[in-house]
Amino acid sequence: MSHQTQVVVIGGGQAGLAAGYHLRRLGLDFIILDAQTTPGGAWQHAWDSLRLFSPAAYSSLPGRLMPPQSGETYPDVQHVVEYLADYEKRYELPVERPVRVLGVHRDGQLLRVETDSGTWHARAAISATGSWWRPFLPAISSHAAFGGRQLHTVEYRSPADFAGQRVIVVGGGNSGAQIASDLAYDTRLTWVTQRPTRFLADDIDGRALFDAATARRRALDEGRTDTGGVASLGDIVAVPPVREARDCGLLKATPMFTRLLPEGVEWADGTRAGADTIIWCTGFRPALSHLAPLQLRGARGRITTAGTRALDEPRLHMLGYGDWTGPASATLIGVGRPARDAAREIAALLR
Repeated sequence: MSHQTQVVVIGGGQAGLAAGYHLRRLGLDFIILDAQTTPGGAWQHAWDSLRLFSPAAYSSLPGRLMPPQSGETYPDVQHVVEYLADYEKRYELPVERPVRVLGVHRDGQLLRVETDSGTWHARAAISATGSWWRPFLPAISSHAAFGGRQLHTVEYRSPADFAGQRVIVVGGGNSGAQIASDLAYDTRLTWVTQRPTRFLADDIDGRALFDAATARRRALDEGRTDTGGVASLGDIVAVPPVREARDCGLLKATPMFTRLLPEGVEWADGTRAGADTIIWCTGFRPALSHLAPLQLRGARGRITTAGTRALDEPRLHMLGYGDWTGPASATLIGVGRPARDAAREIAALLR
């Protein structure tokens, strides 16, 4: 079955919904194709205890403030999912799901979007698939040697699944710190990081991070000295559960081990630690396989953009993949501005 529209948005999470909001305000005809069966994007697959870094009012998509969660300063995952579902409904955004996009192709004056439920032809497309669907594991040749269980952040749900186990959490970012603090009480935890941990000051949350990312982008755009952005402040936001585990002395990081053994891990000096489970909180890569037919990736695998627009395919915009597609664009509060800019550029293109 073949369909036609002005704009196809690929992905129905926070970035796709923000794009839809601005496309609707500009009066464009569009469709949002979402591979998930229900609203909420990647948030509906996160671990149970995950909380936002910012209060609800500072974690909102354009046009609609996230309501506060009763009794909580930092909303939990379910609150975010409910907010996204309400947002989609409130603005009557045209989301079709579950629809998996297989590939985006050039087709004369149009882009042809092939899916598992038909073909869409459009004059422009916005890719908003994020990175949750492409977890990254570091290249350690001894992965297969370990006899226990290995999983990534995306597979972690609750400390109850690991009670009493020897667990090694690998990763010095926010997910690593939050999952390590989650496990610190009921497991024999070893937290391993590539470099010494850097906690942000306890009073810094997502509001300050967004401001830092925006200031850095402005400085770079104006040719001024790089401010360092978020990285200059630290790596880990000290949300309440992380602060509590840290202050109790339960969140102490160990340098990265050098190899895996059948029964655990080993460091360069020969020290060993036994483990039943290793959880790799080692980040993600952008989920861009659907764009492979366009052959846009450079030597490092990244699509070169001017703002959100792909330089080698001006009908395509990239939204929500991090600072290279807009300051803090992978966050709820940060995606609104680049979504607006992308919608405006597309409207100009269509005119």
